Parts: sequence; C-alpha cells; structure tokens
Amino acid sequence: MSKRKLSFFERLTGGISLDEIQEDNNYEEEYSEVPVHSESDGLSEWEEEGELSIDMYQTPTEVVIQTMTAGVRPEDLDIEIGRDMVTIQGKRRESRMIDEDDYVMRELYWGSFSRSIALPEEVDPDLAEASEKHGLLIIKLPKIDKERKTNLKIKTS
Repeated sequence: MSKRKLSFFERLTGGISLDEIQEDNNYEEEYSEVPVHSESDGLSEWEEEGELSIDMYQTPTEVVIQTMTAGVRPEDLDIEIGRDMVTIQGKRRESRMIDEDDYVMRELYWGSFSRSIALPEEVDPDLAEASEKHGLLIIKLPKIDKERKTNLKIKTS
C-alpha cells in the first residue's frame, strides 16, 4: 500500500476509505496511529494520542462513567461536560527517564489521551461529580428530569 497524506477528515476520525484497504491487510501498519495536533510546537507537529477505555452505565437518576486514570495527576486531567457529551482529556507523564535499550518489555501508555462519549440521556452538567480512588475515575452525571413540573408564580408590580 503506498503511503499518502491523510485528509483532514481521516486524521480527525482515524478512518480510511474502503477502496484503500488491500487484501494483505496493511491497515494496522498504515493507520494504527491517529495523528493529533500537538500544542507544543504550533501547527507543524502531530503526535499519537491514546484513547481511554470506559465503562458507562445508568441508574434511574444518573449516568455513571468509570475509567482508569492511574498515574495521572488531577491537574493533568480535564473533564468537559455538556448536556449530551462528555470529553475526558489528560496526560500521563513518565516519572523517570530510562534508556530505551534497558527495556525488556514496554506496554504502559505514557502521553496524551482523550475520549469523547455521547451520553444516552441529557444530564445536568452543573450537578456533575467526579471522584478518584486507587486510579479509578468515577464521573456521576445526574439526568435531567423531563417529567418534573413546577408552578410559576406571577409577580405583580
């Protein structure tokens, strides 16, 4: 498969067109890294960004998202919450430098990561809570009660 520059859409989504995939399945080699813009060096530099694995479940009153963020300092974590979407971004920093030749095995992910999650129901971002214990980040998002009704009082002047 010949190397070609990925389009903006392909870089954004990590996708490729079906006619690009050959029978020898070079897909993994060619497109295993999704380029993401690096803020450190302007528009010229692109780097690989990891994606968080999550568990999401719901109760009658809230949507709960769980993800492992072990090794990430709270100041290196950013959680953006909308009514129907949550984005978790962060950076896991390696605490010490080890010469590449000294590694026997290297499986841990170090660097930037992010994950955007579409929510199954609308939530109230102002009432959301996040907690972390033993590297497990838990985000609790209260659902908007669409059945709730209130009586409006009329002010007279």
